[in-house]
Amino acid sequence: MPCDWSQERPGMALPPTVSWQEGALVLVDQRRLPHELVLITLTDYRELATAIEQMYVRGAPAIGVAAAYGLALAARQALPGSASQVLQMVEQAATRLRSTRPTAVNLFWAIDRLLSVAHSCSHLPAEDIAQRLLQEAHRVAEEDLQANRRLGHFGAQLLPDTANVLTHCNAGALATAGYGTALGIIRAAREQGKRIHVYVDETRPRLQGARLTMFELMTDGIPCTLIVDGAAGFLLRRGMVDAVIFGADRVAANGDVVNKVGTYPLAVVACENSVPVYCAAPLSTVDLSVPEGDLVPIEERSSEEVLWIGQERIAPAGAQAANPAFDVTPARYITAIITEAGVLRPPYEESLRLAMRGTRACE
Repeated sequence: MPCDWSQERPGMALPPTVSWQEGALVLVDQRRLPHELVLITLTDYRELATAIEQMYVRGAPAIGVAAAYGLALAARQALPGSASQVLQMVEQAATRLRSTRPTAVNLFWAIDRLLSVAHSCSHLPAEDIAQRLLQEAHRVAEEDLQANRRLGHFGAQLLPDTANVLTHCNAGALATAGYGTALGIIRAAREQGKRIHVYVDETRPRLQGARLTMFELMTDGIPCTLIVDGAAGFLLRRGMVDAVIFGADRVAANGDVVNKVGTYPLAVVACENSVPVYCAAPLSTVDLSVPEGDLVPIEERSSEEVLWIGQERIAPAGAQAANPAFDVTPARYITAIITEAGVLRPPYEESLRLAMRGTRACE
């Protein structure tokens, strides 16, 4: 499939994770990495919904960007219909996309933002509505990229000149519009001349750390070492880690962090060993409507992801498996939440609220 890869992404010698090309939505198929770099072209919002559910695209910010483009795609699908037909198609797309994955708030944030634009220009001709939605989706993507760069700059200042960083899952360019959140901090630290080595949790069951984070770090030439998830405690107890940094799929109003399953025990052990724990998340991942993390719906994915690795079954036939995709890390284990507004510290109820209002309440 012909695609223009000339658009350079900060920190990545790769095509954009999510992009709009010639009237279609183009995604990097993250299921195929690191062995194959495959792009898929989508022309129907229903295809995008399936792609989100099956994790062709994943990572809270990237899902949000994809959903924004999904509503723009739906509007184009309704053309050359009337304005009311465009709006009806957009509403249908919003309903379908909301049903894909329940935990990452960026999905719902982006859909609400695009719906607001659609409703505000409902008096315009159908073609103009579709164009306004596409322009807004472009803004969502660009704002995410710039937010990643800013939070990367703030976060990098927290790291010593020489540091071993431990991360979980993938919170890099592949999980965002580009550059990354947790990996954005690491990239920014390297750009500042700091000597950073990264320990990467493999992140069972879908191995986003082994497949995607290692791929990104090795592509950028950043020193990194893969470990099994259960080895993190060993490294932390031995004093081999200077900071733990991970992303988020939702941050509650009290500072609780909902992230890939395995984050909670990692944060607890880090605190037990006096290692700072940083959550890197754009403000689009903050959900002030949810008072605490335990109120966030946790996605339960197929047991097949646990029972199989690739095409090989690793458990006996008939075995049962639970597969919660996320867990909740209480705010007391989070040293700081790093956003594009700056470094937020406890009490998070106050610092998050002020940051969301645009009031500087951070370092």
